[in-house]
Amino acid sequence: MESRQLGRTGRQVGVIGLGCWQLGADWGAVSEDDALATLHAAVDAGVTFLDTADVYGDGRSERLVGRLLRERPDDGLTVATKMGRRADPHVPEAFTGEAMRAWNDRSRRNLGVDTLDLVQLHCPPTPVFSSDAVFDELDAMVEEGRMNAYGVSVETCDEALTAIARPHVASVQIILNAFRRKPLEQVLPAAAAAGVGIIARVPLASGMLTGKYDESTTFAVDDHRTYNRSGAAFDVGETFSGVPFEVGVAAAREVAALAPAGVTTAQLALRWILDQPGVSVAIPGARNGAQARANAEAAAVPPLGTATLASLKAIYDSGIRGYVHDRW
Repeated sequence: MESRQLGRTGRQVGVIGLGCWQLGADWGAVSEDDALATLHAAVDAGVTFLDTADVYGDGRSERLVGRLLRERPDDGLTVATKMGRRADPHVPEAFTGEAMRAWNDRSRRNLGVDTLDLVQLHCPPTPVFSSDAVFDELDAMVEEGRMNAYGVSVETCDEALTAIARPHVASVQIILNAFRRKPLEQVLPAAAAAGVGIIARVPLASGMLTGKYDESTTFAVDDHRTYNRSGAAFDVGETFSGVPFEVGVAAAREVAALAPAGVTTAQLALRWILDQPGVSVAIPGARNGAQARANAEAAAVPPLGTATLASLKAIYDSGIRGYVHDRW
């Protein structure tokens, strides 16, 4: 698999990683055996970057990834986790040095490591991105050996641009897919100019860009694709990229029609992300080994041609842009 440098971490990572939210919670039940099989299949397929968080299943995802690290110590894996969503209330004042070190300690225990590869602020309140005190504490935590680098996970392009201007932010994780194109305008060029890595999350629009759903598709009650469609639990942009379900499945059918022979709709959607200048890694999730392998194979799909790129843009402009472009 092609590798790219992950921003200011200095690390090389495979361009297709694995998002591990679903191994913790919020995507329906995934057994421990299935979760571990998914992790191993991803690594076998060339994945070297795993993205998790301390709140995914209240630490379950981190613990499963930690088990993988113990079982595969020589595979050159890079693990990114996140912190900040444990703050209760989730307000800027909660991001103190004491709290961040406590969150950091918990993640290190869960993952079974002394030093975390990359820690990302987990979509904190917007004022946090402008807090010198918070970033001074993050710098100190790197100096203390708690983590090798830090980045941010953001909801909006404005938050991303504020973070990119910080001198020691290594990476920005942002929703980027064929249905969420706004980061192409300013965020990706700014990150590339600053040497900041871009981690593309929700790359398949919560599965919508697999082309496998229709208007009658339903999801488990404990799946955020059921309970967060209106943003009842967290930012609605995290669920189907903020696109109304019926609108998205109709547009996804148009995307599916563009996939060449031998390439799935999901692989086409992932290849589109990899073709965008400045992207370091895309992090699709997977619930089983077959999905993990298929996602990894997107790295071998040739770059998309100009006609396909134009068609994807037209689908976005005509059916999706009005719902999402000015919101995030």
